Amino acid sequence: MEVSASDRELIAVMRHYFAAKAELESLKAQLEAARQAAGEAIGVFYDPRRNAEHASDLERSHRLKGEMVSLMQRAEAWGRSALAVDQNDGSEVEPEEWHSFEKRADSLFGA
Repeated sequence: MEVSASDRELIAVMRHYFAAKAELESLKAQLEAARQAAGEAIGVFYDPRRNAEHASDLERSHRLKGEMVSLMQRAEAWGRSALAVDQNDGSEVEPEEWHSFEKRADSLFGA
């Protein structure tokens, strides 16, 4: 299977996205465990101005969310441009081709 430079870029973007997602999920679990252990209200604990002890982690979670949005926008732009190329070619992607793509994506992204 030959992978184009554009495809490699998309793969890199998606790997970065899933790494950020995993880090965010881990961070959220740690923060929630700390909140429950402290017995703090959600509104108090998750406000970095009121929770100096965890402010850096709370800010990191917000940065990760923003990073994920940006990465997904890049992936969507890639998808739109690929779709535009397909439409300009007059070719249509057959369902079998999508299944093949899904299998390749699963193998590349570890799903």
